[in-house]
Amino acid sequence: MNQRLTKLQNEMKKHDIEALLVTNRRNCYYISGFTGSSGVVLVTPDDAFLITDFRYLSQVREQAPDFQVVEHIGNQMFLEVANTCRRLAITALTFETDHLTFSDYEELRTVLDKIILLPSSNLIEEIRGQKEEKELSYIQEAIQIAEDSFKQLLTELSPGMKEKQIALRLEWLMRERGASGLSFDMIVASGARSALPHGVASNKAIAEGELVTFDFGCYYQGYASDITRTIAIGSCSEKQREIYELVRVANEKTIASLSVGMRASDADAIARNYISQAGYGDCFGHGTGHGIGLDIHEFPRIGKSSEDTLEPGMVVTVEPGIYIKDQFGVRIEDDILITSEGYKVLTSLSKELIIL
Repeated sequence: MNQRLTKLQNEMKKHDIEALLVTNRRNCYYISGFTGSSGVVLVTPDDAFLITDFRYLSQVREQAPDFQVVEHIGNQMFLEVANTCRRLAITALTFETDHLTFSDYEELRTVLDKIILLPSSNLIEEIRGQKEEKELSYIQEAIQIAEDSFKQLLTELSPGMKEKQIALRLEWLMRERGASGLSFDMIVASGARSALPHGVASNKAIAEGELVTFDFGCYYQGYASDITRTIAIGSCSEKQREIYELVRVANEKTIASLSVGMRASDADAIARNYISQAGYGDCFGHGTGHGIGLDIHEFPRIGKSSEDTLEPGMVVTVEPGIYIKDQFGVRIEDDILITSEGYKVLTSLSKELIIL
């Protein structure tokens, strides 16, 4: 029995959803187990269908045995969705607002004719938020691969190496250890570029006296890791060390505050208030964290305006930062499991300032 499907159907009953069309690829995989690149899932409180073309019929039967296979011909996938809805006497079809393009919406609305289209957001994402044991083991392995690779990279770094060269080396080391790929565009940002929160690796060479921020992670068995560390090359000024310590303490205070039932906005406030009280509130412009799993950014969101609540089984990042324009920046990020007792830190890399 597909427990994930059962959870979704129970949620649909709670929200009086007559039928749900799942178009997001990650959500389709999560609910059905189907890894093909073309197809959509149609779920009712009592039935589940996977609509795809002839290329994937055998694959669906093998990977998604709890789903009825419906074949569509050519580019008529949404027409087959509509036909299936009519066979089931569906009067209203709910769709994922965040994962349907306007052109697909228009096509779907046309073929559905009198069947009403209703928007929904984050229904499956909230179920995905609480990880199963197998999912946690994959995330932990993705973290281990990233950390072991970073440790080796540190033994190879030297002034004059270019950020892109360093990023490629770290990617190679992660793939060598079993990663299927990067979980996002890696950030390697040195000197004044470390003040760019999303400073993707450039042709700049790292130099003595600079801070270098590494934001990196990989996929393992479909699950992501996401880690950030900032190091110093050769030496570290008092100002750099002061900012580093502020970020480190903000990171650790926030982690220590995490608990079941806590509002994500309150977790964000721990880091934000600490940094603001030190006089650097304007230098911390992004959220404190986010969930990770099949996606690198997923439910819940830890930010000022977040309405999410922390629940057992969620894996979240805690990543405060201070970015001083045209000078340097510091960010430290860990991956944390929310447990019934509070939290468990999944990352193990030292947060003491490393000076190479």
